[in-house]
Amino acid sequence: MGRNEDELKAQVARLDDLVGYQDGSVVSREIVSKPTGTVTLFAFDVGQGLSEHTAPFDALVYVFDGEAEITISGKPFHVREGEAIIMPANQPHALKATKKFKMMLTMVRA
Repeated sequence: MGRNEDELKAQVARLDDLVGYQDGSVVSREIVSKPTGTVTLFAFDVGQGLSEHTAPFDALVYVFDGEAEITISGKPFHVREGEAIIMPANQPHALKATKKFKMMLTMVRA
């Protein structure tokens, strides 16, 4: 890990290698940060999650390892490795790792 955003530009990188699991924790790493949006990688230990909240922007979640339950406006969705879901702006959402899982969150601000 240890590479910053500038070091990741114009390189091939494995998402799995950029964020690691930690027992009982949620680990995050922002790899792109611009006024128009962000890309953040997350690694969740089983049972960990993010409590319900809203965001003023649409967000795309892509699961690249494991499995999670993502609840959007009270409706649960089970997402697995290789799957993606859009979390619409201003709708309450939460997530919980049903297995260890890693995801990429792309937040679109424009």
